[in-house]
Amino acid sequence: MRVVQTSQVIAESTFNKFHLLVFLWCFYAIAFDGFDIALYGIGLPLMMEDYGLSVVEAGAIGSYTLVGMMLGSFLLGSLADVIGRKKILAICMAIFSIFSLLAGLAPNPLTFTIMRFIAALGMGGLMPAVIAVMTEYSPKKNRALTVATMYCGYSIGAILASLIGMYLMENLGWRFLYWLGVIPLLTLPLFLKQFPESLSFHILRNQGDKIADILNKVNPKGNYQATDDFEYEIVKEKAKGVPVKKLFSDKRGISTVSFWLIVSSCLLMIYGLNTWLPKIMQGAGYGITSSLSFSLVLGVGQIGGSLLGGYFVDRIGHRKVLLYMFLLGSLCFISLSVTTHQLLLYVLIAISGACTAGTQNLVNPYVSGFYPPEIRTTGLSVTVGIGRVGSILAPVIIGFLLTTNLAPQQAFMAFAVPSIIGCIALLFVQERHGHTEERTTAPVHFKASKISS
Repeated sequence: MRVVQTSQVIAESTFNKFHLLVFLWCFYAIAFDGFDIALYGIGLPLMMEDYGLSVVEAGAIGSYTLVGMMLGSFLLGSLADVIGRKKILAICMAIFSIFSLLAGLAPNPLTFTIMRFIAALGMGGLMPAVIAVMTEYSPKKNRALTVATMYCGYSIGAILASLIGMYLMENLGWRFLYWLGVIPLLTLPLFLKQFPESLSFHILRNQGDKIADILNKVNPKGNYQATDDFEYEIVKEKAKGVPVKKLFSDKRGISTVSFWLIVSSCLLMIYGLNTWLPKIMQGAGYGITSSLSFSLVLGVGQIGGSLLGGYFVDRIGHRKVLLYMFLLGSLCFISLSVTTHQLLLYVLIAISGACTAGTQNLVNPYVSGFYPPEIRTTGLSVTVGIGRVGSILAPVIIGFLLTTNLAPQQAFMAFAVPSIIGCIALLFVQERHGHTEERTTAPVHFKASKISS
């Protein structure tokens, strides 16, 4: 009987139609996740007028939404290692699609908050699962760049929301943006038909025919059979125990806590900007269309940071790239608080996008790759779940700063603090205790062992 190490087969594979299919569906899912998340900040100025909300009330609603995302990360994200990542992705897309539509129909702030909170459960659960799947099915040689490029879908979704807001929102209203969130629900049957389940899910259930089918798509020359031994006993042995407890075993504890601080810092900056950037720029004297254009530039910067950062990660490693991005981000925010030149503002906003969401896009595969496959989704889910504390605090903290006597633009100074904290926490990540396949930044080539019976 031939013994096949599935993770090594994928690591050595060459990007083909199967990888592209996984990539496109993950890109699509995360794009609508980004679209839905960005809706609140983009529609906020008009929604505040419609509902008669104060700045503090608007910030509170934004934070309630992010509590839902945190719970979604914990509950749905961690459940992916139990019922399968494909099922969780489908459930998450259905939840945020249906309840985004209902939020757009809400007659009052209370109903809106409840609908938005439930939609946020799906948004929070989707991200860890989609990153874990993309990490699992990406060839090792360009894994960081592939995952980072996929996650650019988040920024594309946010950019799309910004463009719709700029050109249609004044005529069609803020509710129209939320109605568009139902689109993923309409495509769910096609997703369920085409998208593959996680290999680890099939291995734990001895589903050799499904494993062989997937591996033959990953590597058409492998001629894998359902009778092959896909290391069933080894994988099942590793899967025993409480997944969350394993985040602290094998000397992973310090790194796990460091990841929590890093992600908390990133999400505080991301959601602070997503929620309040249009409002800050309006307070600085820009009209609603101009203020939304800054959100558009922010999204472009996020994409640029993800792609450029992913390129360098595959060459010099995650740690160095992330350190530079955190440091650059802190300098950028300090500059934003004192700059008045419009062109320079656009440049700095783009850089801030690169050093916030762009940085988080690179942190995600870093965290995912640090943990072994059997706890990969759990590790990322818990990390992002804890990290949501930063996203929950962001709307309230920045909202409070905007009620003080400070000039609105000086609120940017607050974003430099989490950027520095993230940089310091990164220094405590102990890569030597991470998953073997991820310990080196250079591509490592293995050969799947074959034993003839």
